[in-house]
Amino acid sequence: MNYKIVIDPGHGGDDPGASGNGIIEKDLNLLISKEMYEKFRSLGIPTYITRLDDSTLSPTERTKKILDAFGNDSNVIVISNHINSGGGDGAEVIYALRNTDKLSNLILNELEKAGQNVRKAYQRRLPSDPAKDYYFIHRDTGNTEPVIIEYGFLDSTGDDVNQLKNNYIKFADAVVTAVSNYIDLPYELGNVYIVKKGDSLYSIAQKYNTTVDSIKKLNNLASNLLSINQQLKIPTKKEEEVQNFYNYTVVPGDTLYSIAKNNNTTVETIKSINNLSSNVIDVGMQLKLPINFVYTVKKGDSLYSIAQKYNTTVDELKRKNNLNSNLLSIGQILII
Repeated sequence: MNYKIVIDPGHGGDDPGASGNGIIEKDLNLLISKEMYEKFRSLGIPTYITRLDDSTLSPTERTKKILDAFGNDSNVIVISNHINSGGGDGAEVIYALRNTDKLSNLILNELEKAGQNVRKAYQRRLPSDPAKDYYFIHRDTGNTEPVIIEYGFLDSTGDDVNQLKNNYIKFADAVVTAVSNYIDLPYELGNVYIVKKGDSLYSIAQKYNTTVDSIKKLNNLASNLLSINQQLKIPTKKEEEVQNFYNYTVVPGDTLYSIAKNNNTTVETIKSINNLSSNVIDVGMQLKLPINFVYTVKKGDSLYSIAQKYNTTVDELKRKNNLNSNLLSIGQILII
């Protein structure tokens, strides 16, 4: 099925929604929705958002925008983003009477993985007519599949307030992951970031617990310059280890200075990569060191011919690659 996405930042303009503890619902709804909007678009999914600014939308205007976006079809997923109030704690997802709870539970599962407490996925009926949905976003959106996501309680006595302020990007990622799994389009959490005004490679690296060099290598960036709305792939831990670092075991006589000198790097770089607060290292300690050059073994290669080609020695190649013999295999990756 060719799915399409409509994102609806709840409230807006003259309707602020709930507020408290430094959070205004309409504003946080919009931040979450914009994150989600860019990520779905980066995946190539047709995506529409009902508002990109602090606009006032009546229920009629909102549902018209939803139905006009891609038509009244069951392959249109509507994500209505909200922040809860009432003193509870955790995320909830409400789904329409015409739909199953599959998508809602996928969303809750991913939010839980992202560190949020979760409550339940449920339906709510209109008291005056139990055959109808309580919320207009479910009731008046035809055959589409709408979900209302309440990301947490802004008046929570638990940890929701800080999570909503600090983790909303992770929560947006979680929903993108859940929807992508639902429509069978795999998406790795956090692997795409859309550059915003004021961003730098350093601030983005700090946000995702990675390094500037890792982001530059993964995105083939020649400089640190960024542009607004630029899409950046964020390296996973596995990608960082494979593409940028190799493991080194400290041996007797090693110092950070000698290791840095032998590996064409700096003491500060090693300390930064390994989160070291001092220059003290112990024998047997595992350190990540930056890979400066790698070579893929081809047919006819030997350690001697590779060492000659790159002006190094067989012993140095064996040491840096933790090799116990001179045997090589085609396709093997060697650190030079």
